[in-house]
Amino acid sequence: MSKPWRNRALWTRTGAALAAIVLTGTAALTHTGVAFAGPKTDSRTNPLAAEIQPTLDALVAAGVTGTYVQVRRDGKTFNGASGVAFVDTGKPARADSRHRVGSMTKSFVSTTILQLAGERRLSLDAGVDRLLPRFDLDPKITVRQLLNHTSGIGNYTSALNYETVQEWQTRTFTPDELVRLGQSFPLTGAPGEVFSYSNTNYILAGLIIEKVTGNDVEKEINRRIITPLGLRDTYFPGRDPQIRGPHAGAYVLWPNLETGEVALRDFSVYNMTWAWTAGEIISTMDDLNTFHRALFTGRLLTPAQQKALFDGAVPMIPEAPDALRYGLGVYAMQSPCGTFYGHDGAVIGQITQVLTSADGRTQVAAGVPYGLNFGATPEQGEALNRIILTALCGPRADVGADQLRTTGGATLPLLPTAFTVKN
Repeated sequence: MSKPWRNRALWTRTGAALAAIVLTGTAALTHTGVAFAGPKTDSRTNPLAAEIQPTLDALVAAGVTGTYVQVRRDGKTFNGASGVAFVDTGKPARADSRHRVGSMTKSFVSTTILQLAGERRLSLDAGVDRLLPRFDLDPKITVRQLLNHTSGIGNYTSALNYETVQEWQTRTFTPDELVRLGQSFPLTGAPGEVFSYSNTNYILAGLIIEKVTGNDVEKEINRRIITPLGLRDTYFPGRDPQIRGPHAGAYVLWPNLETGEVALRDFSVYNMTWAWTAGEIISTMDDLNTFHRALFTGRLLTPAQQKALFDGAVPMIPEAPDALRYGLGVYAMQSPCGTFYGHDGAVIGQITQVLTSADGRTQVAAGVPYGLNFGATPEQGEALNRIILTALCGPRADVGADQLRTTGGATLPLLPTAFTVKN
């Protein structure tokens, strides 16, 4: 095997780079191992199973340890899984697995900010510097610009590299430390000038919620969203590194810097204070679908705030401005069968994609407890795309690569929080 890790390549957050991996199949390393066998779902018990289960099995056959989804379509729900939860035990993957959902957390945070705006306790156009003067931010930066990633503030997760991924596993951060870390990186533009995904924006948003309400942000999100919707498997773990309840590992192809060889390493035990309101939440696919259906069908926001979700949404991919547009903590994605709304998330070894139709009748929430972004093969990228598109479009998902590129579907999953190898 080649030794691509000799130069201690850095990992940086870049959704476009991962999209390029999915599109072109270029990757810094590859891993060819046996498929991870897992349970099959009897297609006779659910009409959606015949469509969705083969796509799950194909992803596992492509070398991923496991995957689990919930699909809601045509008044039916399919909970499916394939592969294993843990490689060492062979324990089967479960559709009800609790999962680190990463930047899906941002949608909970932005919804809370919008509720506060609807209560006239906060303006989306308020200057962040007036709310949080200790950070000496550009006075032109607004709350809205934090939520749609046009603030120009540097991204603190740019600090992630081979050493820090291991160090942060047991380190406890304060939110102020994360903001200061983000400020140590160069500005990405003037306020409001350009979309540039920065996790620092959502740490500041969490601090604003606490400033305005006087409550811990975790308690505020619980009170406003998690408890009213009955999301029993959704929570902020804080300093607890364990995932409580049924869950899978968080596998990454981890390099030996001396030999260049890679092996699976499980990062499911991890202190997530480094992510806080940018990506700390643990949830299930069922809870995520329930939250997004409530959000996009107007149960959580006033009509004015619902409209604000996508007012002035900004292009995420300059070369395909209509494919993905980012609103306030959520994005709109064009697919071969229409527009869907949601977000994605990626932490070390676990990725998530959730998309919902405007009426909430068609939904997919997919979790993968494997770091596709660390050495995705073309087959893995195509297989994960196929899960999402089959879930959303059904038989209409059988379209060619050229059509997928035209609609933007081939960029799935964009994963703006992903860490990919950078030489």
